Amino acid sequence: MNTPKIDTKLQWELLVKRRASATQGVPTGKDELKWVANTVTLVFGERDAALIDTFLSAEQTQEMIEWIKAHDRNLETIYVTHGHPDHFFGLQQLREHFPKARAIAPPAVVKAMYDAIESEEKHGTWSKRFPGQVPPKLIPAEAIDGDTFQIEGHELRIVDIGHTDTDNTTALYVPSIGLLISGDAIYNETHPYLAESNDDGRRAWLSAIDRIEALNPTAVVAGHGPLNPDSSPRHINATRQYILDFERVHRETATPRELYDQMLAKYPDRINPGSLWAAAHAAKNTPR
Repeated sequence: MNTPKIDTKLQWELLVKRRASATQGVPTGKDELKWVANTVTLVFGERDAALIDTFLSAEQTQEMIEWIKAHDRNLETIYVTHGHPDHFFGLQQLREHFPKARAIAPPAVVKAMYDAIESEEKHGTWSKRFPGQVPPKLIPAEAIDGDTFQIEGHELRIVDIGHTDTDNTTALYVPSIGLLISGDAIYNETHPYLAESNDDGRRAWLSAIDRIEALNPTAVVAGHGPLNPDSSPRHINATRQYILDFERVHRETATPRELYDQMLAKYPDRINPGSLWAAAHAAKNTPR
């Protein structure tokens, strides 16, 4: 088998868009931080490109489409890191503009996408949180056979990291440029979404962080962060420390409000305290 000639260095760029938090009913205070941003990544060579993840809303997806077109590359692949809707609800719109692009994900991620679509179609789960924003037609990615794909001879490696902010999540590593696209395994100055993580889930997330760190990436893209993220590897350990702190404060407190208040005092400047509010209730097994 002939190995493709690698004649260019890949480049990458981010598009970050702000949206409302999915968690409502958060205590007063920190109002200037009650939002969250989603990040998509375009990895590209001289001719071809791959997009990692999408946005949730039709409006932001259209902005993303115009951004991709401005790069004047052939969009070959759309990769979805995990099955949360804010990472794949834009697929149908993308396919309409880039019909030759493959939309792919591992089989377990595709299954989670089908479940999310069914929940939206039957119950309007996300439309209730984001009225008028969810695209009218939703599709999943196709299941990929294997754990790599390529752009112009460069390998993009799928890293199965198990449970992080939900079950069956992945990251994407580009060894030739040291880039790690974390999905939602690593957070950048934003409260991690721990609402789907019980004690075992938080331990699994810590193990996922160890696997990411072992790759020794030079740049780490967080799915959620500030509007101008630095993509520094320092956020690997910062996310680990946040989870360890959450574990400790959870043991030391009795109620969701105590857990929320103490974590907020320790991390007063992180974006989206709604994630912390939801996580505190989930940890204490108390409905919001």
